[in-house]
Amino acid sequence: MSSPTTGGREGSLEAPTRHPLDWKNPAFYDETALDQELERVFDICHGCRRCFSLCNSFPTLFDLVDESSTGEVDGVDKSAYWGVVDHCYLCDMCFMTKCPYVPPHQWNVDFPHLMLRAKAVKQKKGGHRFRDKLLSNTRGVGNIAGIPVVAEIVNAVNHSALGRKLLDATLGVDVTAPIPNYYSDTGTNRARRASGRALAVKPTDETRGKVAMFVTCYGHRNEPQLPEDLAIVFEHNGIPVKVIGKEKCCGMPKLELGDLETVEQYKNFNIPALKALVDDGYDIVAPIPSCVLMFKQELPLMFPDDADVQAVKARIFDPFEYLMLRHKAGQLRTDFKTSLGKVSYHVPCHLRVQNIGLKTRDLMKLVPDTTVEVIERCSGHNGTYAVKKEYRAASMKIGRPVMTKVEQAKPDHYSSDCPMAGHQIERG
Repeated sequence: MSSPTTGGREGSLEAPTRHPLDWKNPAFYDETALDQELERVFDICHGCRRCFSLCNSFPTLFDLVDESSTGEVDGVDKSAYWGVVDHCYLCDMCFMTKCPYVPPHQWNVDFPHLMLRAKAVKQKKGGHRFRDKLLSNTRGVGNIAGIPVVAEIVNAVNHSALGRKLLDATLGVDVTAPIPNYYSDTGTNRARRASGRALAVKPTDETRGKVAMFVTCYGHRNEPQLPEDLAIVFEHNGIPVKVIGKEKCCGMPKLELGDLETVEQYKNFNIPALKALVDDGYDIVAPIPSCVLMFKQELPLMFPDDADVQAVKARIFDPFEYLMLRHKAGQLRTDFKTSLGKVSYHVPCHLRVQNIGLKTRDLMKLVPDTTVEVIERCSGHNGTYAVKKEYRAASMKIGRPVMTKVEQAKPDHYSSDCPMAGHQIERG
């Protein structure tokens, strides 16, 4: 197949359908079947090429095809497929915004889930580097690096020229990549200190009026002001906040590595606590879009028959989604006293694929004399992708259009719902 056509398309006008991930089936890990499916989907992608401007997986694939002996996918050595897989960071944008062949189309193309399957096969074979396993253990690294006194030493080393060279030599962390600070005064503790002011619970048709906050690994140790500020904003709007406290990683970093067994371990710890809070009348929020997406999409697709997972899916919200639902019901304070001026606002991929609209923009526009320029392009950070030496140049190329728009706009502020994307833009 060299050029897909629209002839015979079935369901082309229907909404995309995401099938559950059949990762418990032994056939999921069959390498021969995987190679056949990779070749099938890559052939479709080669004939279409609509996704050339997204991540680096697609240019890598198209270059492999164009440079092959046949000029088709059948001329590409299957060992080279892994270069395509390794450039995919599961942003889901090809599925959600570009691909015309996603289910219910008869060709049934789900590129991100196919890449995830390949990563899971690689994980089963022990093919991931120690560096990748370490960087994806966000909670474990944070708990060690955030110990009092240790945090100060780690931050000093990480921001020194010698320390960055050491990280490059030992872990392959690029010397120019943004890396976070670590804090011993955690976001969990800060958010707890900021909570407890709001007493009145005012439910609406869509919100219960009190929230439990999943602080996230990043909010816990790397930017503790995020959950603290979020708690202050919610309490200011009469929404009582309960900080969950005992939580493990949402699982997104391990998902991106294909380590599905560890994702399940995290799920088994987090979901019972979250379900108990849902049963107690709480909605759930988290300050990082990827973590919300994990509970809203990825875990429900991995565990479609788990009623508790589905119950949590139904009651977890992006913070700005939640605040705008409160505004819709007349329950949001809008007595803003200070203009934000001109804001360049970057929408992260993992927020865009939640299909909730631009709620952060909508809320900022409620502030008097504020204009918001929306940038709906990938920043190129994408979890740990941008910090790895071998992908740093590609990540900056992906993010350059965002950085250019911010530079050209000369805004009073620039913003992203994802703090890691924000730092990527800053570094650029």
